[in-house]
Amino acid sequence: MIAFLVVAAIAYFCVIAFWAWDILSAGGAANIGLGVAILVLPLIGLWVLWAVLRNGFAHQRLVRLAREAGRDLDVSGLPTMPSGRVQRAAADELFASVKAEYEADPDSWIATYRLARAYDYAGDRSRARTWMTKAVGLERDQR
Repeated sequence: MIAFLVVAAIAYFCVIAFWAWDILSAGGAANIGLGVAILVLPLIGLWVLWAVLRNGFAHQRLVRLAREAGRDLDVSGLPTMPSGRVQRAAADELFASVKAEYEADPDSWIATYRLARAYDYAGDRSRARTWMTKAVGLERDQR
């Protein structure tokens, strides 16, 4: 599904770039300004697409490495709500224990990765993204 969406996005960017080229080739100051502005949009889109894919692959790498090391965060035994999310009290307890583990070894990418996952289970997605980015950097530095 991701491959299909990436191909569709690239095709869409190509169509937009083609339209921008048509407008640019018509000449005139207004057309050139509009064509350049439209041409910038696919470039921004490609950059965003690349950044999202790069982050996704980096996060998947950490998941795989943590599982191989037997250190992935296991929440299968925690109580869940009907939606499937971990109940708040259980997520808070999990977070407290994972945070203590991180504080004992803050330079470990696995501890940082586990903290990011605990933030996610606790419902704090922005901090989870921040800590996952830090975990990716630590793992890259330790490689």
